[in-house]
Amino acid sequence: MLNDYQRSVDNAIDGEKIMDTLDGLKTVVAVVETSSFTAASERLGISKALVSKYVGEVENKLDIRLFNRTTRKLALTDAGRRYYQQSVTLLEQYTALVDNVTGEQTKPRGLLRVSAPVTFGEMQLSPLLPKFLALYPDLKIELVLTNSAIDMLEEGIDVRLRIGGVDDSTMIARHLKTFPLILCASPSYIQRHGLAKTPQQVAEHSCIIDSNFRIGKQWPIISPQGEADTIDVQSVVAANSPQAVREIAIAGGGIAMIPAFIIEDALRDGRLIAILPEYTTLEFGLFAIYPHRKYVAKKVRCFIDFALEQFSK
Repeated sequence: MLNDYQRSVDNAIDGEKIMDTLDGLKTVVAVVETSSFTAASERLGISKALVSKYVGEVENKLDIRLFNRTTRKLALTDAGRRYYQQSVTLLEQYTALVDNVTGEQTKPRGLLRVSAPVTFGEMQLSPLLPKFLALYPDLKIELVLTNSAIDMLEEGIDVRLRIGGVDDSTMIARHLKTFPLILCASPSYIQRHGLAKTPQQVAEHSCIIDSNFRIGKQWPIISPQGEADTIDVQSVVAANSPQAVREIAIAGGGIAMIPAFIIEDALRDGRLIAILPEYTTLEFGLFAIYPHRKYVAKKVRCFIDFALEQFSK
């Protein structure tokens, strides 16, 4: 009986040691990827004091220094860099082990942080989240909407939905859908200035620029016969929000080139009218961006599969 009791105690202690090791691995990885003890605590959902405790325990156990700490900067030592690289691999292997053992018996859990462009996130992604959470009730989602470039690792972002791919070998870009842009104007603008029936006539009108697109005032267009052309547009107003461009166009501010999903309702109810509908304009791809690692967490895989299903409809 005593031996059985001792074994159970030893097993419990071993289990605690394993969990302590995992906590240490996760904490060091979070500190490295966020470059801050404070940001790491926010990412992990624990106190800054606990982050410091876990990092200190790892350093004490291994008798090494992981970080060079200054008042301004947190820098990895050579030993810290090696520890981080191995930690990422071990955590991936552990997550894969858990998923392989539990199989389909367990659903993804924890916090999933998703980033997306502001207008797309508000109009297309947000309405889908309740459906996703109904499928995976053990998940929590934090939606981060921004049109600015972000460091996914530093910000603790699991998946980023982005217009266009990414030139970064540490990331994977999964194509989800292609969205066309549509030339359009309001009935009031057309009544005052006439309906443009050729690309050359569009160039004579006032146009509204979406400064998010690199094309600027050079609008590409393809004729029904497949001939490519560029419209050199005139512009007196530009905005860095497609939603703002849409509202300016509805108010009669000129001809705009706007993603179709943003103006579908305005085209249906007549607030906007398509210009040169037989022509093809610019199209942009929507991609899911996530870290290029050997193992992708189940919560990330489930979200990407869900996004593919929803946006392929």
